Amino acid sequence: MENRGLYVQMFSIHGLLRKENMEMGRDADTGGQIKYVVELAETLSGNPDIARVDLFTRLIADKSVSEDYSRPVEDINDKFRIVRIQCGGRKYMRKELLWQHLDEYIDKTIKFIKRENFIPHVVHGHYADGGYVAMQISEIFGIPFAFTGHSLGRSKLAKLIGDGMREDEIIKKYKINTRIEKEEDILKNVELVVTSTNQEKEDQYGMYENSGLPRYAVIPPGLDVNKFYAYYHDLMPERKKEEEEIHAHARVLQELNRFFIQPDKPLVLTLCRPDKRKNISGLIEAYGEDKDLQIMANLAIFAGIRKDIHEKEENERDVLTEMLLLMDKYDLYGKMAIPKKHDFDLEVPELYRIAAAKKGVFVNAALTEPFGLTLLEASSCGLPIVTTNDGGPRDIIANCENGILVDPTDGKAIARAIKKIITNPELWERYSKNGVINVQKHYTWDAHVNTHIPLIKKMASSAGTSRLTANNREISAGARLMKLEYFLITDIDNTLIGDDNDELEQLLDFLKKNREHCGFAVATGRTVQSALDYLEEHNVPVPDIIISSVGSEIYYGNNRLYDSGWDAHLSHRWERQKIVDVLKPIPFLEYQEEETQRKFKISYFMDPKKDRLSKVHHVLMTSRCHYSLIYSHERFLDILPYRASKGKAIRFVSYKWEIPLENILVCGDSGNDEEMLTGEPLGVVVGNYSSELELLRGNRNIYFAEKSCAGGILQGIDYYRFEDKFRGAGNE
Repeated sequence: MENRGLYVQMFSIHGLLRKENMEMGRDADTGGQIKYVVELAETLSGNPDIARVDLFTRLIADKSVSEDYSRPVEDINDKFRIVRIQCGGRKYMRKELLWQHLDEYIDKTIKFIKRENFIPHVVHGHYADGGYVAMQISEIFGIPFAFTGHSLGRSKLAKLIGDGMREDEIIKKYKINTRIEKEEDILKNVELVVTSTNQEKEDQYGMYENSGLPRYAVIPPGLDVNKFYAYYHDLMPERKKEEEEIHAHARVLQELNRFFIQPDKPLVLTLCRPDKRKNISGLIEAYGEDKDLQIMANLAIFAGIRKDIHEKEENERDVLTEMLLLMDKYDLYGKMAIPKKHDFDLEVPELYRIAAAKKGVFVNAALTEPFGLTLLEASSCGLPIVTTNDGGPRDIIANCENGILVDPTDGKAIARAIKKIITNPELWERYSKNGVINVQKHYTWDAHVNTHIPLIKKMASSAGTSRLTANNREISAGARLMKLEYFLITDIDNTLIGDDNDELEQLLDFLKKNREHCGFAVATGRTVQSALDYLEEHNVPVPDIIISSVGSEIYYGNNRLYDSGWDAHLSHRWERQKIVDVLKPIPFLEYQEEETQRKFKISYFMDPKKDRLSKVHHVLMTSRCHYSLIYSHERFLDILPYRASKGKAIRFVSYKWEIPLENILVCGDSGNDEEMLTGEPLGVVVGNYSSELELLRGNRNIYFAEKSCAGGILQGIDYYRFEDKFRGAGNE
């Protein structure tokens, strides 16, 4: 793959993604973005500069949706796959509820990459959640990162506040603060931001503090002009439609005709999700208030897919209910169609062509419109447009000269623009012809990809030249961990380094000699900075992995890349301040200095006396705290999340990077090493161990060395014939 072109990973986490029969409009998360990412990925895969495209989304196995979304890997063609990875369970959930599960998604994506044994050249995140995942993958593997926002949190927040929604409601329902925070982080780290319009680049991204940091490329999305062909092609005798196209055409006509008394009149058409921002009510009011327009034309509103309005979410339910109330208010029965469903692959293109054949108009009256893909679809079929004077429609009208821009809050202006086009055949023909020709000129996926690929090739090329250090070692922590199947993990104080360091240099030589096969990690009670300073003081190189603060933090490589997946794992039911408060009255606990305290570690000094540990346990348990308590060296008491410990951190690393536990040699000397020494890993207790580890003697897979510190570790390596294991594996 590497010699034949670029491997691109795209991330679009939420929504329902599949190649055929996309359910656009099914809900707020299945809008134009799902069509965008699938068609972009497919067109990229057809380019000779691309070796493979994997589009990552969420695996969903839920009776309420199609079984298609539960397929782990869906091969679209020989170079394009949809990869579905489970997180947060298997039920379908709206995107705002996914934030807490994205680090799980990242960990499982890393496992997928390691199994595939090939690191992508470029990652491209779509929407804020996909951007967050791509950003983390980019950091771990040291690869360039592109981002397409589709819509942004700050502009959504401003719009919802403008609609009268309280900020606390917005934060609760949409998790908007989390989204904006992640978008700011993305802008700090991303190399390229792809926008669809200049307005998106300048106005929407301009609302962010970090908007000036990344590079931007304005590349409009494309359209499948073979599917959305001009209506008059059907009039040509050489044009032969497939049977399913003919059937779709008949279905759409039948559906429309059951609403209309005079079905042959020009058709005013809109197609959008039932969202308040789409301003469907504004269009109905414009039509309902204008009697002349009602005489001239019928109105058809395709507002997503629904079975029962009561089953929709509140925003959609309110919009659909208001549509019915306005239809009744203006007595639009026989003039207005509100079908409940439509097929996007076959029926929607036919719908545009039917409206064009009736000399109708497509209307997008949205209050804000980042791009406006339906405008391109309608125009490509030869249907003139009336659209909001905002965002993407401005660029579309400027490029295509195919319709009229209006103020979406001015119903009379909307009605005037529709009537102007319908009543002027020459104007209608000009807009229709311009739309067909100029969409093909400005808005195809081939044109998009021809601009897109040189940009990502440049990103991949610059990353490739900076990926290696002077001594030809990869600086990416992820790239190194991809290769490793064996690890030596050791405590620092009194294990790796202590009173007897005579054999430390010999151990370091062992690690250096076997670096290609065996990774090096430390698991310590120290903070990460304290650990690094102490290791440097003794000329120990930076480990591949640092498990610090008694297993409450994990870092990778020279850049100290923080493991956010472990962070998310530990956050569950952890109430740090509550624990500090309930332990304050205990007189024999001395809160340690602030620099030793961490997000997931509360540290005390406590002298050993009878029943003291029992009392701490009793106070925490009666206060319903969830915790793990570690007492070591008869002096140090650490309270961690109940999911945290050095041993659990080692097991997490083993799971995430698919390093078998039986291939890990673990070394320690004290009580806070006890858990990590037991179980499947190969345990080594150095000769200068604390008495609290005596109870481990005789356990399977635990070797008690005679020598102290590094010397004891070397004895353990010999005892288990550890070097023979990975050298044999490396020579297979």
